[in-house]
Amino acid sequence: MTDMARTNTAARTAQSVSARLGRRYAAERTFRLLGLGALLISLGFLVILLSSIFAKGWTGFIQTQVALEITFDTQVIDPEGSRDPAALDTADYAALVRSALSLRLAPEADRGARRELTALISTGAANQLRHMLAAEPDLMGTTHTVWLTASDKLDMVIKGQVPRQVGAEGNTLSDRQLGWVSALETGGNIRKAFNTTFFTAGDSREPEQAGIWGAVVGSFFSLAVTLLVSFPLGVATAVYLEEFAPTNRWTNLIEVNINNLAAVPSVVFGLLGLAVFLNLFHMPRSAPLVGGLVLALICLPTIIIAGRAALKAVPPSIRQAAAGLGASRLQVVVHHVLPLSMPGMLTGTILGMARALGETAPLLMIGMVAFIVDIPKGPLDPAAVLPVQVYLWAGSSERAFVEKTSAAIIVLLLFLVAMNMVAIMLRKKFERRW
Repeated sequence: MTDMARTNTAARTAQSVSARLGRRYAAERTFRLLGLGALLISLGFLVILLSSIFAKGWTGFIQTQVALEITFDTQVIDPEGSRDPAALDTADYAALVRSALSLRLAPEADRGARRELTALISTGAANQLRHMLAAEPDLMGTTHTVWLTASDKLDMVIKGQVPRQVGAEGNTLSDRQLGWVSALETGGNIRKAFNTTFFTAGDSREPEQAGIWGAVVGSFFSLAVTLLVSFPLGVATAVYLEEFAPTNRWTNLIEVNINNLAAVPSVVFGLLGLAVFLNLFHMPRSAPLVGGLVLALICLPTIIIAGRAALKAVPPSIRQAAAGLGASRLQVVVHHVLPLSMPGMLTGTILGMARALGETAPLLMIGMVAFIVDIPKGPLDPAAVLPVQVYLWAGSSERAFVEKTSAAIIVLLLFLVAMNMVAIMLRKKFERRW
């Protein structure tokens, strides 16, 4: 009887254990499926986002051009025949474009037709002819086929971004203009070329003349200031807190505040820069110097935290061996601990710089949202940065700025990916496993 009871108890226990194991395995499978589902959903949204950006932005790297027979008429450019560079620079080159358009498409055009003709070519075509004549003065009095930049309205039609039907949403060309466009296409006078202007020009009110070079230079100066300020301060702070600072309430308070600053919204740093750098020290508004200082404040917590983690990763035996050979505390840190922890510090610095490259809100607070046409020559000149340039173009009403915005985002993403790849390569190359 006793043996039978024991057998029944053991059977019930085995069944209970088996049921609990089944529920635990089922819960584990459910958890794995939920994790996999969350990962797939995240990847799906990422693919949708990147696909949308690339679909809208890749045409921004292409530019529509129109071929015209341009006669560099001496009576228009230099009627006095002085060949004075100042006179040549201020000549009415737009008249040459209008004359070539009328001769090619509508010789008997009235004033309204000429106005519609001129709308097919970018207003920057006059500057293009001016630069050509300045580079080759022998063009005076000759006729040459010149590929001129099309206007943004014509560019959108040729790229298929807007329909060709008159009155359709986004299409501002008239029926007569669309007929001229068809005539140019039939004659082989329209082509698509690589948009070098996008990478060599500054901002412009005209979409076909707008470029990111001014923003790229502004970002370079800002990040240079950020690196020069944040890296030495961050490394020095990390070394002091980890190697020299005593453990008391003050150092604990500093450590807590540094960790909290890493989570502070970036716009708060912008308000701090506005109050201190602009209102107190009266630094130049919209300058990369101020932008770099504000971004340095954002990067410092990241660099300090990464630096301390890298210092902690150095085994105590390194410190003990150096001290046993007679090295002082400073020599141990400078000659042994710091070189071994530098790869981790560099990785943290690059990640902090990558975050700074994508910041917009703090730079808006210090005035780096102005319309800047000129390319900055130094960190004290007014400038924009890539994220702010994206912000400015996103708020523009012209349809052509949509592709400019997406194209600038693509360039910004490539910069961020490159910086993260450099951080990964540095970690893989110099990291030591203890």
